Amino acid sequence: MKKIIYALILPLVVVSGLVFANREIRSETSIKSIPKPLSAVESKAALKKWEASPDGIMFKNWEASPVGKKVHAGAAKINKAIRGNSSLEGVVTSLSLPEGSSLGFGVMVKINGDDYILAFGGETDNEFDQLRSLKMNDKIIIKSQYVSKAPKYAYPIVAAAIVARDRKLIYKRAPRKGSC
Repeated sequence: MKKIIYALILPLVVVSGLVFANREIRSETSIKSIPKPLSAVESKAALKKWEASPDGIMFKNWEASPVGKKVHAGAAKINKAIRGNSSLEGVVTSLSLPEGSSLGFGVMVKINGDDYILAFGGETDNEFDQLRSLKMNDKIIIKSQYVSKAPKYAYPIVAAAIVARDRKLIYKRAPRKGSC
């Protein structure tokens, strides 16, 4: 009887030991798989490598073109206000984005005499219902956290965080899930 009990307990101990050892190995690999940020030298080398690639060459050519220079100048014009978390006053010039755009929902606005794409991102549920009530020549107040540029578009792209019309909030970007 004792031999049978020992024969049953021994494989149980061996299997539980293997499971515990496997768990330890998995936790070690997950800790090691976190990439370290690149140093300044490594990031400069990566940038030079990208600039030598076909995409980098195309981007540099676009930057040197008249359209690229216009987009950079427009972005620089409002970048100081965006970094200072200031409000920007804009006028809606178009209720649709340029043809072929893949930015999700957005409108065209004129801020300080220049045209910009005001992008809100992909639509989920009914979050843009109030924005759909915008009309041509509506004056809006915009707060943004960044302005971007892309060779595909002839306008700087402003990512809206807050939009107000007639001192009433009509859009506020939802915070990302899992972030601070």
